[in-house]
Amino acid sequence: MSLRSSLPLAEPELAAALPVLGLDVTAPLVTGGEVPYAALDYAASAPVLRSVWDDVANYAPYYGSVHRGAGYLSQLSTDLFEQSRETVREFLGCRADDHVVFTRSTTDSLNMMAAVVPAGTQVYVFETEHHAALLPWRERDVTVLRAPVSRHDAVEIVAEALAGRSPELPGLVCVTGASNVTGELWPVAEITEVAHAAGARVVLDAAQLVPHRPVDVRELGVDYIAFSGHKMYAPFGAGVLAGRPDWLCRADPYLAGGGASKRVVRTERGVDVEWQQNAARHEAGSPNVIGAYAVASACRALRTAGFDSLVAREEALLRRAIAGLGAIEQVKVLSLWGADSDRVGVISFVVDGWNSSHLAAALSAEYGIGVRDGLFCAHPLVRRLLGNAPDHPDGCGAPQPLGPGERPVNAVRASFGAGTPPEHLDRLVSAVSELAVHGARWTYRTEEGRCVPVR
Repeated sequence: MSLRSSLPLAEPELAAALPVLGLDVTAPLVTGGEVPYAALDYAASAPVLRSVWDDVANYAPYYGSVHRGAGYLSQLSTDLFEQSRETVREFLGCRADDHVVFTRSTTDSLNMMAAVVPAGTQVYVFETEHHAALLPWRERDVTVLRAPVSRHDAVEIVAEALAGRSPELPGLVCVTGASNVTGELWPVAEITEVAHAAGARVVLDAAQLVPHRPVDVRELGVDYIAFSGHKMYAPFGAGVLAGRPDWLCRADPYLAGGGASKRVVRTERGVDVEWQQNAARHEAGSPNVIGAYAVASACRALRTAGFDSLVAREEALLRRAIAGLGAIEQVKVLSLWGADSDRVGVISFVVDGWNSSHLAAALSAEYGIGVRDGLFCAHPLVRRLLGNAPDHPDGCGAPQPLGPGERPVNAVRASFGAGTPPEHLDRLVSAVSELAVHGARWTYRTEEGRCVPVR
């Protein structure tokens, strides 16, 4: 179950620092023939690291039930599950008493967070957040903060909002580490400092951060952190919520069932339950041991490769892609804070004269390039970023307005990271340029709301 040695980085060639699966997959083109598939949708689900897949395959024959099993495979799987928890703890730089809870995803983690905050907690969240961070608090006392115009403004907005809160009540600020729309990095440490000064805690949505940048909970000062394995090169449905134990231990279990319970006693009224006081309190049911192990394997692979090399390579790819797209007159790259903002490998853009769903369909069908189109589960943010853009053209796959006076808009997102060949980004730039100037070579139609090539 050892990791493969990572490939050395060769900056001039931008060699892949971590090999991923799928680079040998070919995509058929509607115009004839096929090409190597260019996977540029990492922000949704990143390809699987080869080393992670190998680790999971090596473990598969030893798969067994986790916790309470007396057999050899159960004992081995239990040890592996708990070792995976410690690997994640080290990867995140958690405090000694922090709980590391395995969940299904970032969305699951943040919904769990919303379920365990004490009654009366005042929650603050930016309108620019992914829906996974924006929506779980609707049943709470939530203040939705406006979109900041700069990193400094983001800190000031939090400071102003917290200045007016009731100091007798708990407070929680939910903030992203990196935008899933623009890739821009948020001032997490500065926001956390302001929040703590006002007696509030911070939960960090790190879904788009942990695959691209080193994260240290103690250095950032955040109280809780959530992320997904499938965005950091691990297959299977596992995520993490890690953080301070008091709120987690005082709240009712996220799910009631075996594993979360320490002692159950029959009474005249029904049953009395004593719940676990560790991470198991919120891990009821049979744990996803393979998912947890895959997350831990990805954590080890990223640490072994070294974030210095990974970041340097990604920044070089970013410069290459943004310069190429920026040279196309019809392209507008989306940003909250300007073209010079520090960002991870996420670029969203629109092309004059093109509905983004039509553009994404043409990129796939005619060039074998996989991107994302739409509002990226961050509807308020994308609508704000496109507020001054020309009206989106009607036609194939055009979005429909959801309310009176609402403009139908959408965008294209290309995202990448470890394992992305430079050629894939070069092909994207070339394809966007050809489509912007010459149009599609194929005919498309709308089918169930999506733009698809006519066969």
